[in-house]
Amino acid sequence: MALHGVAAGFDYELPGDMLIARFKGERRHALAAPLAELILRAPGLPRGTDGTAGLPADTVLVPIPSSRASLRRRGFNPAAELARALGQRTGRPVQPRWLARGREGPKQSGLTRQGRLRIAPGAFVCPGPVPPCTIGLVDDVMTTGSTLQAAALALRAAGAGRIIGLVAARAPADDGGTLAQYRLP
Repeated sequence: MALHGVAAGFDYELPGDMLIARFKGERRHALAAPLAELILRAPGLPRGTDGTAGLPADTVLVPIPSSRASLRRRGFNPAAELARALGQRTGRPVQPRWLARGREGPKQSGLTRQGRLRIAPGAFVCPGPVPPCTIGLVDDVMTTGSTLQAAALALRAAGAGRIIGLVAARAPADDGGTLAQYRLP
């Protein structure tokens, strides 16, 4: 796996799923700050040598880019808003242009697990080289991990060092599922 770990603020179930729905569906940008705080309090988040908010000192925050259809529908990129809030809280830089969509795919919320895994490879590209720093790869919800994995592979190919997934919510893992390794305590 190209990721060195994933820090999730909470499992995507009641009542947290309502927070995500309001953030994304009702364009409540102000919710990015409390969601970022939940990510920074996530169990297992690596602690930086300078002690700042659990992120290594060389961390650069890179949001998962939204598809054009999602941007038209919502009017904003939830991952970019989260990255901005994380950057404000931690002082870490945000680089939204280090990662781009390689191709557009169908809306993932309507896909099965297998469908999500099938469309992920090649979904992201890096327009240029990336320094060998720690990347905090930011997304709102992790369901199968396929989006984070595809983005991490593109960042790795462009030269990135360690990559840590930073998500507000994650789909609860069932025993033995691929997400079991990210189960919250």
